[in-house]
Amino acid sequence: MDSQTSQPSQASPSPHTFQVDLRGLVDLLSHHLYSSPKVYLRELLQNAVDAITARRAEEPDAPATVRLYAEDGTLRVEDSGVGLTESDVHSLLATIGRSSKRNDALESARSDFLGQFGIGLLACFVVAERIRVVSRSARTPGAAPVEWTAADDGSYTVRTLPHEARREPGTTVHLVARAGAGEWLSRERVRSLARDFGALLPYDVRVGDEAIADLPAPWDRPHPSPTARRVALAGHCRELFGFTPLDSIGLDVPLAGIRGVAYVLPTAVSPAQRASHRVHLKGMLLTERAEQLLPDWAFFVRCVLDTDSLRPTASREALYEDETLAAVREALGERIRSWLTGLAAGDPERLAAFLSVHHLGVKSLARHDADMLRTMLPWLPFETTDGRLSLEEFAQRHPVVHFTRTVEEYRQVAPIASAQGVGVVNGGYTYDSELIEALPGVRPGTAVSELDADTVTAHLDTVDPAEELALAGFLAAARARLDPLNCDVVLRAFHPLSVPALHLDDRAARHEQARAEAEEQADDLWAGILGSLRGSAPRARLVLNHLNPLIRRISSLGDPDLVGTATESLYGQALLMAQRPLRPADSALLNRSFIGLLEWATHTDPGKDDRR
Repeated sequence: MDSQTSQPSQASPSPHTFQVDLRGLVDLLSHHLYSSPKVYLRELLQNAVDAITARRAEEPDAPATVRLYAEDGTLRVEDSGVGLTESDVHSLLATIGRSSKRNDALESARSDFLGQFGIGLLACFVVAERIRVVSRSARTPGAAPVEWTAADDGSYTVRTLPHEARREPGTTVHLVARAGAGEWLSRERVRSLARDFGALLPYDVRVGDEAIADLPAPWDRPHPSPTARRVALAGHCRELFGFTPLDSIGLDVPLAGIRGVAYVLPTAVSPAQRASHRVHLKGMLLTERAEQLLPDWAFFVRCVLDTDSLRPTASREALYEDETLAAVREALGERIRSWLTGLAAGDPERLAAFLSVHHLGVKSLARHDADMLRTMLPWLPFETTDGRLSLEEFAQRHPVVHFTRTVEEYRQVAPIASAQGVGVVNGGYTYDSELIEALPGVRPGTAVSELDADTVTAHLDTVDPAEELALAGFLAAARARLDPLNCDVVLRAFHPLSVPALHLDDRAARHEQARAEAEEQADDLWAGILGSLRGSAPRARLVLNHLNPLIRRISSLGDPDLVGTATESLYGQALLMAQRPLRPADSALLNRSFIGLLEWATHTDPGKDDRR
């Protein structure tokens, strides 16, 4: 017996070829890759333009024409391009995904092409049930014309035609509309789509006898004066985007292969709103919704441009995010930044008109750009106790630039601080506090300080100790009434005299107040945890104005309950004056004090029902 154990033979697996369901692929294209059936016409135009580009690479004087004829649910597209041989048809049209741009002879000119043959022609099945291509090659003059006919079930036929079928090199594509898609092949729709996609194409493109190309591009046309150019571009913006711009910004960036214009929106928009821009690739409209073209801070413009450097995604309806796009984004942002600095230097009226609408966008830019902040300091508006001023002008008036971080804090202190000669900037709006804190870096010697309750109180005049001692009973009753609300009572003398009381707190005090409220409502476990987080932050305070006649009258009351009710009313009124949101406890206090004062005014003892 053989001691060697026989091993089973390892046969090499035989290769298999992918099988493609064309109908399933067309469904994928129409529902997931392309945003609309209208892209079929862009793909036809791209193929025609690429074919002409390929022919001109070898024959610079070759004709460059594209003709589209639409009638009764059919479309015919003729081009004078390089054409195809029978082997090209089998290799390119019948092999999904293979591009004519991969041909070795054309590799050197590949950057001049818009799309690719293989997947592009399939887009036509989104609107057509049958595609017929008749082509004659310019590279093989003696070759006969060839016909390729394909149906949406995945079948196709190829045959050679008599030489008379097409005398000149080039390609003709015939489409027959599928059921329900006839409107996409109507003359009006084809003309509209051709104008939209092909207005900037460098070749002679016509729908019937009507020229489609509108060259030179609006931003490249000569004008007798800057004003005439501005007016012409404003008309282009109205036609394209539907609004009259505040201004137009040239986007000529030769190193990035970009020509175009940015239009400044006439109304304010949210920074969170994604701007959509129109991008043409070598004259062909690529997308109307390019969102990543500009820096986020430039949300106040809408762009239209032509480029030969940016890379499209697979659907050719968006831009591929790569290093080239990042460099272009930076270059376009620099152009808009230069426009702003140019306005600041030479056209302050137009700059003021722009900032009255779009100051938020400039503030967003200035946060991260010290040069821009330095340039815009005399122009950016801020809400201050001296009115609406720039930080430059405000800093010239006040040795210390005090600011609040929230609008509520500003509303609390603005009237009182202004009366005491303390200048305050409202830093509660978007980006404002960041810019105020950056002020010393671009304006050396400027002192910036956040305004808190202690600072405001320190600027108020103290009351004579003897007078305050005489009011000790009144103050004790007032403090006892507000102690459950975590609020102290302080007596000061300040202007304006018409303000009886001022409610002051800061973020630390509000945080402690919120913690205390949560502790009261929590179960034993959470109450213990929240109790351990109790801070030492100062409590809110109600500052009573000793100069106010009403405070003087209340302080002379002998009834502690009435003093408490009056103090609660002053507290509620001070909250309302500061426009602070009321907590449930604050609302209950306001109702209680109001009813209490009504009962006292009608000589009814609080808490008793005298109804008979």
